[in-house]
Amino acid sequence: MLKYKIIVCDHIHNAGIEFLKKQNDIEMLDYSNLPKIELLSKIGDADVVITRSSTDIDNKFLQSAYNLKALVRAGVGVDNVDIESCSKRGIVVMNVPTANTIAAVELTMAHMINAVRNFPSANHQLKNEKIWKREDWYGTELKDKTLGIIGFGNIGSRVAARAKAFEMDIIAYDPYIKESIIIDSGVRVATSLDMILKCDIITIHTPKNTETKNIITKKEIDKMKDGVILINCARGGLYNETDILEAAKSKKIRWLGIDVFDKEPSNSNPLLSLDNIYVTPHIGANTLESQEKISIQAATIAAEAARGSSYPNALNLPIKENELPYFVKPYLELSQKIGFFISQISKGAIRTLNITCSGKIASYANSLATFGTLGVLKHSLGDSINYVNAMFVAKERGINININTKDGGASIYKNLITIEAASANNSISISGCVFDEDKLRIVDINGFSMDIEPLGKIVLFRNTDVPGVIGNIGKIMEKSNINIADFRLARNNNEALAMIIVDNNISNSTLDELSKIQACLSVNYVVI
Repeated sequence: MLKYKIIVCDHIHNAGIEFLKKQNDIEMLDYSNLPKIELLSKIGDADVVITRSSTDIDNKFLQSAYNLKALVRAGVGVDNVDIESCSKRGIVVMNVPTANTIAAVELTMAHMINAVRNFPSANHQLKNEKIWKREDWYGTELKDKTLGIIGFGNIGSRVAARAKAFEMDIIAYDPYIKESIIIDSGVRVATSLDMILKCDIITIHTPKNTETKNIITKKEIDKMKDGVILINCARGGLYNETDILEAAKSKKIRWLGIDVFDKEPSNSNPLLSLDNIYVTPHIGANTLESQEKISIQAATIAAEAARGSSYPNALNLPIKENELPYFVKPYLELSQKIGFFISQISKGAIRTLNITCSGKIASYANSLATFGTLGVLKHSLGDSINYVNAMFVAKERGINININTKDGGASIYKNLITIEAASANNSISISGCVFDEDKLRIVDINGFSMDIEPLGKIVLFRNTDVPGVIGNIGKIMEKSNINIADFRLARNNNEALAMIIVDNNISNSTLDELSKIQACLSVNYVVI
């Protein structure tokens, strides 16, 4: 009987090991105790490997695993996996994104309760100092306090459900979730981050990306209540650590509950020195239940992938040269990039996606639509969105997807893909094509003709077409020490749209300065 070989590279809960041992068609080898250099000599004929964060899936690993068809990351993060190299080799990369949801939710609640009742400090005084001093430990109650939740996905929404049991007043901010979903949960909708900043307690549950990194800085802290409580059990770097340290020292922030840090391990972080900061060493997933669930799910996924029956939670799509015409593959990448571009400039939850494919690529419209939808959702959902679940998640979020095809005869472009995204507040349409077989280009943005590669750091500046605008933009960029690599300009009906490619990251303060130019109609920053 043919047996598929699954190799476990890192320690997982024994439940997953036992599951694999019981599969008659699978040979399971547990090499989690092997030194990594020895592991490379053992993985050559593996069909599937299961890893955690201790094994780097790099070119050396992939060259050694010459028979590898799939890889399962037993957890959420895939920072240690070279997904692009896996994709080029036809290796499916999968993770286990939801098994630790409840663990992360409950840790958030633990930090919140610790912050209002000072349990760790009271415990320390009584147990270690042998002091019985009740008057030192007057806390506050969660009841009737306003909780602000940034991010209302799997974890944020469940935190809200538990906070409701404490009779808290809850308000949530998530521009990528339909307002009706938040309202149906019995939670008030924040239409801007500023509304969250007025809350008594603030917790964050978002992926880490260009939009959410440093989402809380001194500027936001200054708008908060004196004595605010902040919680972060999501990702390090969402709160600016330098700024929250200073605010905690001054007691502007009364308590901080933190499980994640910018750099980990974080043994010498200055945040550890303050008495009003409760910390845990990134243990959001560290419950026996979640580790067991992660292990069983990872083992189940690995078995299914080995058999080729399904690839749950796939984070990539194998690129097989013999299955796609050469001209289609760059359009898949272009479609995803256009979607990702749109996601960063769209205002509000997207309700409709119109995806139109013209020319020969129209025969592959469904695949292009999947890549485009993935791009639209990737910015807000991070690793939880993939090629397998993109369409399902879009439908779940109430996004209506329309796929259209044209023969391309009326267009000046041989092949063209257009993605139009409509929200309650605005509509954005971007078209692109591929020149010389592999040169990806955006050729139209909302009726402005362009010719720009969707790559790098890009500022979109729309303005009334009057003299002096370019000069003013240049002065602000010079003042901010931003080097302009390229400047493309399009004009349409007394308006102009500039696409400014820059070498440096653009700060919110620079974007604010640009928005104050009198002729400015809108300004957006995109990183692709």
